[in-house]
Amino acid sequence: MPKKVLFALTSHGQLGDTGRTTGFYVPEVAHPAEVFREAGYEWDYVSVRGGEVPRDGVKPDDTVVASFLADPGVRRALAATPTADQVNADDYDIIFYAGGHGTMWDFPDAEPLARLAARIYERGGVVAAVCHGPAGLVNLKLSDGAYLVDGKQVSSFTNEEEHAVGLADTVPFLLESKLVERGAKFTKAPNFAEHAVSDSRLVTGQNPASAAKVARLALEALS
Repeated sequence: MPKKVLFALTSHGQLGDTGRTTGFYVPEVAHPAEVFREAGYEWDYVSVRGGEVPRDGVKPDDTVVASFLADPGVRRALAATPTADQVNADDYDIIFYAGGHGTMWDFPDAEPLARLAARIYERGGVVAAVCHGPAGLVNLKLSDGAYLVDGKQVSSFTNEEEHAVGLADTVPFLLESKLVERGAKFTKAPNFAEHAVSDSRLVTGQNPASAAKVARLALEALS
């Protein structure tokens, strides 16, 4: 049986009251998927509400993203994602929370998704998240009632980065601050630099530049 990864995606497509759209940040799936493919892994997708997922972050000069979105299988899968209740945790070795600002609205209270991730983790799998993907970790508790991030080294999109992109007053909360509230030992690099950290099968990255590194560290953590 090939090892399998489950990419968790936001279903939220509106960027607060800005009138702008958002969604899952496509490079934060496409670049890790390339790492997983080269390692012989397969992957599936899950989203908060199921069905077609909104997308963001597609840049015309990103050939990895272009190739990813040109794949008919990827297009079919992203048009019809299952919900967490339709997915069996036992099928996956890694769950990878992709970012995109949409996650800030729907990941924290997505209880079925949190239960799924906790199950994957507690059977020896890896929980990975990048950029705003760690929004899925802020309310993720293990079966003993402890927050997964409590006492662990964790990174995410930082407060400084949120201010730098002008969205600190748009998002429902600041992700770095919320993770620290949950007991995370927050670690970060300068704005928009690659930075990822692995601690006890929890792997997190700071921003889009860190997505492939999160995938590499997730593979290491699993082995």
